Amino acid sequence: MSNNKTDWRFKVANREALIGCGLALLNFVWWFGFAYGMGSRPVEEYSYILGMPDWFFYSCVVGFILITALVIVVVKFFFKEVPFEEEEETQ
Repeated sequence: MSNNKTDWRFKVANREALIGCGLALLNFVWWFGFAYGMGSRPVEEYSYILGMPDWFFYSCVVGFILITALVIVVVKFFFKEVPFEEEEETQ
């Protein structure tokens, strides 16, 4: 059984977890910025896109599409396949 402090898979997993947390934080900042930034105006000043208030369109629709695309790109180019089997110790 390999030691988790020296196993290279833990470094990969930690790096990918940090990337995932960064994407989640980016998603929240995007959503919060548009939802509360543009959504805090009086209703009479709202602009509408496809029948939705602009703040909702940008925070929920565009944000979802953007984050989905970013997750696909990150998984395809920055994540790597890691075997789950235990590696044999060579002595």
